Amino acid sequence: MRKLILILLLVAGSTQLSFAQKDVEAKKILNAVTLKYKSYNLIKADFTFLLDDQQAQVKSTQFGTLVTQPKLNKFKVTIYDPTNKTTALQEIISDGKSQWTYVIKDKEAELNDVDHSEDNLNPAQLFTIYEHGYKYVYTGDDMIDGVKCQIIDLSPDDAKKVFFKIRLAIDKSKKLIHSALIFDKNGARYTYTIRTLTPNPKLPENIFSFEKKDHPGVEVVDLR
Repeated sequence: MRKLILILLLVAGSTQLSFAQKDVEAKKILNAVTLKYKSYNLIKADFTFLLDDQQAQVKSTQFGTLVTQPKLNKFKVTIYDPTNKTTALQEIISDGKSQWTYVIKDKEAELNDVDHSEDNLNPAQLFTIYEHGYKYVYTGDDMIDGVKCQIIDLSPDDAKKVFFKIRLAIDKSKKLIHSALIFDKNGARYTYTIRTLTPNPKLPENIFSFEKKDHPGVEVVDLR
């Protein structure tokens, strides 16, 4: 489960492709997507994560929810039991300064400072990861899960990253990300699909912090 969360946080990594220029049509599409997301103060998204590693003969699906306030770099990621989508297994919560990783069955939460390094992707910026450090090209339209999507391939400027390509599927009518397919250089593929997206939901004020009083019996390990 920790590996899944790390994949989410490192989704921006990859090795370089040979896209020489930033595609004009791709930029136009991505600008429209950015404008849409930045019009929201809060975003709640339910997602499905599919791991397909043929070499290791592993194929698994996980379900999660991301709640984020991008302008303040705040987020909460919840991962659920794949056999019971109402049972949470793990949470990562950040108020923009501190970050809690809570493994529910272990009754333990690790507290760290937020990592502001360039190698770390803040999930609060997940919907606009393409804005910095990427080349991109529009490859055409496709139907995915019954949704007409515009397909854009991203490649990072940094050749040392651990993934070599991210393929974004943009809902053509809504101008929102439908899915992201990440290509690992070892042959594995990771697919994030946004199942539902709710802009500006009504949420508790303390959703982006871990309140000890609300988690009796949970040990908080301060690693700062």
